Amino acid sequence: MGTLSAIQGFIVIGVIIGIGYLAARANVGGPTAQMVLQRFAFFVATPCLMFTLISKENLADVFTSSMAVAFGSAVITGTAFMLLARFVFRLDLADSTVGTLVSMYMNANNIGLPVATYILGDPAAVTPIVLMQQVIFTPMALTALDISTTGKSSFAATAKQLAHQPILIGVLCGIIVSAASAGTGVFLVPQFLYDPLNIVGQAAVPLILCAFGMSLRGARPLANREGRQATITAAALKNAFMPAVAFALASALGFTGHNLYACVVLAALPSAQNVFNYAARYNAGTTFARDGVLLSTICSPVCILAIALLLN
Repeated sequence: MGTLSAIQGFIVIGVIIGIGYLAARANVGGPTAQMVLQRFAFFVATPCLMFTLISKENLADVFTSSMAVAFGSAVITGTAFMLLARFVFRLDLADSTVGTLVSMYMNANNIGLPVATYILGDPAAVTPIVLMQQVIFTPMALTALDISTTGKSSFAATAKQLAHQPILIGVLCGIIVSAASAGTGVFLVPQFLYDPLNIVGQAAVPLILCAFGMSLRGARPLANREGRQATITAAALKNAFMPAVAFALASALGFTGHNLYACVVLAALPSAQNVFNYAARYNAGTTFARDGVLLSTICSPVCILAIALLLN
């Protein structure tokens, strides 16, 4: 059933991505259509989805030991790339930081939500990953990019970046409402407010997938030969090495069945598009980020299907 669910889930995801691609080919919505869909999904629909999901969740069911697996596998994978960047590829700090993010930073939003929804059957499964990456990994990466580009780091600038992460805000608001509702025994959000937020939130996954499909038009990964080996290595670590580490950690913690499967599948998510956003903001390692994210995204479905076959 695991393999069949994965195949069916990817068919659903692939069809919606294909619709987005065909819409771009037909120039539906004009040249800014992808940007509009992506920004609406990022700033409006996904925060609504995360809030409505988490606010009605038992927090004990959200923050489980699977978060330790996600954290451990990300740290081990990122460390592996940093060592390769230092001793094999001889990358500077900016490219090393971007490459590390490509190797470990999971696309919990654009691809993670659809995968969690259609393959794992639980959209809230990505919540711990969103928190972990936004609260821990993002500040560390932005600090390193600050130092590499300006020679200094600003705590205020990093904190400002966190305050402007709408998905993180949606997650945190959901956690607050869930905790308060559990304490009072009454769900604190009136139904006439929850329902419209829920309706808008349900649009997040199809909007994300259509926007991603639009972005594939004209994409040519690895057209630049410079840094190609490092880019391929970072994507391979993300798609293959990180799930293997997650499997080892989850098995060591006694995970079996669906819980083990979910940990490994989430670890096989492609690199997040946020990596390119961070690189573009500092004008550092942008080609590395673009090619690494695209290559990882293309290869991720094959890896997840292989995981489904192996763990079926």
